[in-house]
Amino acid sequence: MTVEELAQGIKEGKRRHLAKGITLVESNREEDQEEARKLFELLNANYDTIRVGISGVPGVGKSTFIETLGNLLVNLGHKVVVLAVDPSSPTSGGSILGDKTRMETLANDDRAFIRPSPTAGTLGGVAKRTRESVLLCEAAGYDVILIETVGVGQSEYEVASMVDCFLVMMLPGAGDSLQGIKRGILEITDILVVNKADGDQERLALKARDEYEQTFRLLQPKYEGVSVEFLAISALEKKGIEKVWEAVEGLVSVLKEKNLFNKLREVQNLNWFKRLTEDEILKQLWNTSKNKEVAKQLEKRIIAKEISPSSAAFEMISKIRNK
Repeated sequence: MTVEELAQGIKEGKRRHLAKGITLVESNREEDQEEARKLFELLNANYDTIRVGISGVPGVGKSTFIETLGNLLVNLGHKVVVLAVDPSSPTSGGSILGDKTRMETLANDDRAFIRPSPTAGTLGGVAKRTRESVLLCEAAGYDVILIETVGVGQSEYEVASMVDCFLVMMLPGAGDSLQGIKRGILEITDILVVNKADGDQERLALKARDEYEQTFRLLQPKYEGVSVEFLAISALEKKGIEKVWEAVEGLVSVLKEKNLFNKLREVQNLNWFKRLTEDEILKQLWNTSKNKEVAKQLEKRIIAKEISPSSAAFEMISKIRNK
């Protein structure tokens, strides 16, 4: 299949072509990356979309929530993509989790597209080419992009830099949860959802929601005049899911009214440019034969305690600059 045929198929919304396109942009082979660059030149950008990042502590029920939300969205007439960022196997680099098995109902709906991506060692667990995958999906006519991240850590900052709305999920029992969440994560949150507000835990979930709201009053707002939404829901019982989507649409609407939405997308593109540039520089730094040899010699000297790691790093950079 030529790049032109691939681009045409993606424009027509063909799932097989979209899957092939994502595989192409995720590849580390130089020839594939060249093809990927050609592919993007042939596609039209689609800006009439909503990008949502979803994160949460382990066991919070992200998969159940995403499937329930996704089913709601397709029934509202949206075309939905779930880019679920999986931890990679340290040996094979492949995905450990199977998101299509975790979201069976949504995976079988033609109006939805689920793509688990191996992180391949990228900092914080965000797939290296997630941004390009987003653009391909938007070009294929999908108007809601849900990006699921693993855990609560560095990956959240990465995802927050590529979405319009960043949603954090927490468990009932705010006292314990507050101790385990970084202040920085709270500062990039647009919507905070306490899941599992059902049965005996409903009272705890409502209390947790109120405590989080109190905590946020001490923080600098992410956007001037834009409030963070706090919700208690039950993804399992499908309670409160509509309110979550209303909160997402409400945020996007306010950002557009304040002329912040387009600026946000511009920042996303600039972040994307910087990240791709950094990745390419790092690849060239460690993959050229001369640099590999210099690094090997310095590593031997570090092990032999002939040089400190900081001095070795300075020497490495000096040799690269002077070559």
